[in-house]
Amino acid sequence: MNCPACDNPLTEMTVGQVTIDVCQGGCGGIWFDNFELKKVDDDFTGAALLLIERDDHQLVDYERRRHCPRCGDVVMMRHFFSDRRQVEVDTCPHCAGAWLDAGELSMIRREIHEKQQQEEATRLYFRKFFEQDYVKTRMPQPPPGDVPGSPPPPSVG
Repeated sequence: MNCPACDNPLTEMTVGQVTIDVCQGGCGGIWFDNFELKKVDDDFTGAALLLIERDDHQLVDYERRRHCPRCGDVVMMRHFFSDRRQVEVDTCPHCAGAWLDAGELSMIRREIHEKQQQEEATRLYFRKFFEQDYVKTRMPQPPPGDVPGSPPPPSVG
C-alpha cells in the first residue's frame, strides 16, 4: 500500500494487538483499518505512533482529495473527528479505514483527554453543589409513600 498523502510505501507497525500502516520516513501519516483507531486508543501501549520518523522536507497538499490506500480508486471523505471540530480525518466510505496526518493522533488524544477532564470537573461541581445544605433544604421532597424503600400506600376500594 502507498501513502494517500505523499505516495511513499506504507510500513506495518504493531502496537499492542493491532498492526497499523505508517508512512515511515515520508509524511509521517498513519492508516488505521476499520476499528483499529478505537483499539489503539483503548489499548494504547506505545508512544511509537506519536514519534513516527518523517521527512520534514516532504511536501503534502492537505487540500488534495485522497484515495483510500486499501481500496485504491475510492476517494476518502474528510470530516471532523468530533463535535469539537479540532481535528479533520479522512475516512474511506467503502472499507471504513481512517487516515491521520502527522500530528493528528496526538491532537485527538489531547482532545479526548480535555473532554474527560471537563466532564469530571462538571461532575465534581454538581456533586458539591447538590451536597450543600442550602440546596438540600430547597430541593423538592418526594410525596409521602414515594420514598424509596417505603411500602406502597394502601389501596382504596
